[in-house]
Amino acid sequence: ERLVQREAMELKVWRAGKDDPLTEGLAQLDGYLDRLSLTTGVLVIFDRRSEAPPWNQRGAFDLATTPSGRQITVLRA
Repeated sequence: ERLVQREAMELKVWRAGKDDPLTEGLAQLDGYLDRLSLTTGVLVIFDRRSEAPPWNQRGAFDLATTPSGRQITVLRA
């Protein structure tokens, strides 16, 4: 018997002069989760702005909720 594990992950890059992509990423990931019939996922946000704090101050895991109420793990890097 073959076992299958599906995961959904979205990667966003926060660039200079742009807004935090968290809201957009959560909505996009929500669509993936819906199509895959999954309840959770991971959103990774790379902060590429020159004014971004150093990694040891910004690298963190957090929880967020998609527009439809799914729990998402958010990694800010």
